[in-house]
Amino acid sequence: MDYIEVNFKVGMNSPEMEILMAQLGEIGFDSFMESDGGLLAYIPVSNFSESQISDLVSTNQNEAQLNYSFKTIKAQNWNEVWESNYDPVFIKDQVYIRAPFHDTDPTIKYEILVDPKMSFGTAHHETTSLMIEMMLNEDIIGKKVLDMGCGTGILAILAEMMGAANIDAIDNDKWAYENSLENVEKNNCKNIYVQLGEVGILKSVVYEYILANINRNVLLQDIALYATHMVKNGILLLSGFYTEDLEIIESSARDSNLNLVNKMVKNNWISAKFLKN
Repeated sequence: MDYIEVNFKVGMNSPEMEILMAQLGEIGFDSFMESDGGLLAYIPVSNFSESQISDLVSTNQNEAQLNYSFKTIKAQNWNEVWESNYDPVFIKDQVYIRAPFHDTDPTIKYEILVDPKMSFGTAHHETTSLMIEMMLNEDIIGKKVLDMGCGTGILAILAEMMGAANIDAIDNDKWAYENSLENVEKNNCKNIYVQLGEVGILKSVVYEYILANINRNVLLQDIALYATHMVKNGILLLSGFYTEDLEIIESSARDSNLNLVNKMVKNNWISAKFLKN
């Protein structure tokens, strides 16, 4: 799959940058990466509309000057893009996430090898790192886990490393699905079953943990379904939304007998832990 990379040169503070990313997400952009002096945003070629970008830029000028350029990223060139932009990630001195071109670190408890390609989910973004921090506080040993919207499969891989007995990893994007399969193999995982599709393919299976790092609209749409696939006292860990969205997420969760029991915030992004009654 070919993507369009839009390079925004922005003079914005962090909250304004987050608003821009949210607006881009609404018109089909699915991945973002900070760059020197700006933001790189990615969208499948088939979804790209320069007129939508122009309209968005016009509405965001205000005090900050916002300029952009764009180019096509061919699928076969994606590793070159990552090698020039991608740094390894350390989380809580327990998790080290690296690409094949980084050195190993045997001093870290969980070392995850990720070939990111176009799926992202590499823990550079606050939502992925928040989910990982949440997971590190959980006892997943012997549990059955679902990683919904798995992206690179990084959360599923960590779940296996933390001792989960069985993990289903699901994504509706074929590129993410294939990337997850590759990363599962690279990390020698034996208990992860990667599937292409939506939550509806689960049928009657239930889980002790469900992990979903997606976005607000998808979470609101699917929380009730997640609840039906959770055991009593099951745990739902969510991220992919802003702090101001927590109220509506929590309200929807309560309707499905899911109670908020913990949350973590980083740069206005939030992760939340829910317990099923």
